[in-house]
Amino acid sequence: MSSTLHPMLNVAIKAARAAGALINRAALDVESVRIAQKQVNDFVTETDQAAEKAIIETLLTAYPGHGILAEESGQEFGAKDSDFVWIIDPLDGTTNFIHGMPVYCVSIALAVKGKIEHAVVYDPSRNNLFTATRGRGAFLNDRRIRVSKRAQMRDCLIGTGFPFRQGDNFKAYMAMVTDVMPRVAGVRQSGSAALDLAYVAAGFSDGFFHNGLSIWDVAAGSLLITEAGGLVGNYTGEADFLEQRECMAGNPRVYGNLVTLLGKYSKFAGAGEKAGVRQALAEDGEPAAEEAAPADDQA
Repeated sequence: MSSTLHPMLNVAIKAARAAGALINRAALDVESVRIAQKQVNDFVTETDQAAEKAIIETLLTAYPGHGILAEESGQEFGAKDSDFVWIIDPLDGTTNFIHGMPVYCVSIALAVKGKIEHAVVYDPSRNNLFTATRGRGAFLNDRRIRVSKRAQMRDCLIGTGFPFRQGDNFKAYMAMVTDVMPRVAGVRQSGSAALDLAYVAAGFSDGFFHNGLSIWDVAAGSLLITEAGGLVGNYTGEADFLEQRECMAGNPRVYGNLVTLLGKYSKFAGAGEKAGVRQALAEDGEPAAEEAAPADDQA
């Protein structure tokens, strides 16, 4: 770890690498990993839990007065009233992991008075470390990263996440994809929202949209995006999105185009736009719903 990095970011990197080492060891014999199902198509493994424990221990050893918000243990650990809160997803992409598909990561962010100040997204299978500190830029390993410069949607690669639970509004999601897909070079679904956001920050893809994500799915990736020169928000383009369960990101030009395409699917869209979406879905055989946007957590 570099001595030039902020001390809190260095501790986050140490925690992410400790979790990554546990994940890599478990990946050598993934069929022996014990798996539980939190709800339909939403899994947690003993590896998630062990990785989260390692992260929390590392962070609280360094900063015992800080708070913790973690996917598996919630706010069970750490101070309950601290201005400093670590937001942790120990294994983003659990479904990929349990199938042996090496597309998953560790995501750690530090919020100070509600604002994300430090971020780490670590891909242990590739040993790729994405980091950011507010005002200091975003990096992949030791290289500064920037969002892509592609300006034409037809040249762009867009990431997303598919709905996967019974009860999700699949028709609404397919309507969103139908609006986007003909206008771009391709749409990709990786199964790890935190990695998708990191890839936008690095310019590997040009934009991203996803419904139903929790704060630990997007906290670290959102800072990577903004420090790499991109924009991130909800479908109507508002930046206060972390707990709104809809996330969109991209380079500035792509972001603006996605707002135009997908803003009507936001739960914050105007009444007329919502009515138009409900009518279109109803005409296509989908029962009209109060909100057209599907709700699906990233597994």
